[in-house]
Amino acid sequence: MALSANLFLRQSQSLVMTPQLMQSIQLLQMTHIELMQFISQEIERNPLLEMVADDGDLGGDSADPTDRPLVSADNNHTHDDAPATPSLDSDWYEENGNASLNDRLDANFDNAYSDEGSAVRPDAPELLSQWKSMPGNSGETGEGFDLDDFVAGQISLRDHLNQQIPFALNNDADRLVAAVLVDHLDEAGYLRADLDDVASRLGRDLHAIGQVLETLQTLEPAGVFARTLSECLAIQLRQRDRYDPAMAGLVENLELLAKRDFSTLKKICGVDEEDLIDMLAEIRKLNPKPGSNFEHCATESVTPDIVVRPDPLGGWKVELNPDALPRVLVNQNYMAAVGRQTGNKESGDHAFMSECMQSANWLTRSLDQRAKTIMKVAVEIVRQQSAFLEQGVDHLRPLNLKIVADAIKMHESTVSRVTTNKYMMTPRGLFELKYFFSVSIASAEGGDTHSAEAVRHRIRMMIAQESTEAVLSDDDIVHTLKKSGVDLARRTVAKYRESMNIPSSVQRRREKRAMARIPAI
Repeated sequence: MALSANLFLRQSQSLVMTPQLMQSIQLLQMTHIELMQFISQEIERNPLLEMVADDGDLGGDSADPTDRPLVSADNNHTHDDAPATPSLDSDWYEENGNASLNDRLDANFDNAYSDEGSAVRPDAPELLSQWKSMPGNSGETGEGFDLDDFVAGQISLRDHLNQQIPFALNNDADRLVAAVLVDHLDEAGYLRADLDDVASRLGRDLHAIGQVLETLQTLEPAGVFARTLSECLAIQLRQRDRYDPAMAGLVENLELLAKRDFSTLKKICGVDEEDLIDMLAEIRKLNPKPGSNFEHCATESVTPDIVVRPDPLGGWKVELNPDALPRVLVNQNYMAAVGRQTGNKESGDHAFMSECMQSANWLTRSLDQRAKTIMKVAVEIVRQQSAFLEQGVDHLRPLNLKIVADAIKMHESTVSRVTTNKYMMTPRGLFELKYFFSVSIASAEGGDTHSAEAVRHRIRMMIAQESTEAVLSDDDIVHTLKKSGVDLARRTVAKYRESMNIPSSVQRRREKRAMARIPAI
């Protein structure tokens, strides 16, 4: 059979993931902080992009009132309200230039040689520390007043301990060991280091390392440098002079305390029920995380992307949060000025500016499309979960990505990206968009299905309202839910209960009986 080469014309369709399409997908799932960082990087690379601040001014550093007008890529609106620059002719200079020159040369020679001149006498010396703008204070005219000067900075756990170590340890070698141990503390104040490794690394004896550790465990806050929870509680009890053999037996058997096995604890500690209750009250006063009261990192606030308010005409008003929407403008005039200067369209400058213009237009279109997509998803979520906004979590409906995607004619993956790390401010609080999506649970009477989150909330409320004499078992919860129309298996109730860190009915009964005898603190 002879082989020959032939030409065929074939038409087909395929999805090509261009770099801009992939970047648009990443832009859709970015958080507010990530989006602002991405836009800041684009503004640094692209001279045609400018960001408008919240007050309407440009986000750049220029304070010139004759800044060039900007054009938004979405509405092509030109900002021409900037004041015109006065012509610097001779008449204008005679009228205004001399006055400006005199103003600039008008100096206060009282402060010209502040180091050599006499100090200004304060009007009221007793109020000198209270009023920063008073003559004689450092802020003579009140300018430069900063409220942050009066904000007390939070000290970290490491700095707090380093201030105490020189008073507790006199030897420089011991202080070096202490500095190494401080570096191995976690946020809760526990020591996460192997003493053998520290001893071998520093070339010190293990006994000497242990002695330094014992000294460090006497520092404030009480319980710091502990290696286990039992050791942390023991350190605090020793400082309170409450660490007797009975208390030591209780601290060494915290797993029995977690199981509420009070009968075994009474045998181990050798105390009666009344003494055990007093010991439990002492344990409740201790701090299991002594380092938690110190600053560890900067707190980042969550900026909601969607704001939901009640509509006076009925229903709900869904709006995009303007604080989460960066306003990026494209400077068309700058592009035209560069084009006139270069002249030659084949030059490298013109090619660079054309590429910047394409990138700027893509960014503004992508931001606009991102806002529209978030708005569509949020409106559909509010429509589906209007009963939750009106009556609470008990009326949260079961919802999945497919329902929302079919309603707004989008793909499920797009809805998933939109609802990831996006937040909605509602009259009932701040919620992540993922919160409104939960699996459905069948109804016992064949009616409407129930949301898993609503059922968990119902179980939590039932357990919170139980009394010491009537503690609900998992079977009791199943029976009560079935009466209200929720068909749920016992193992599912146990799974939901464990996911909410709620102990079993036996442990809750023991705890409630013990807590009932403990006096209020």
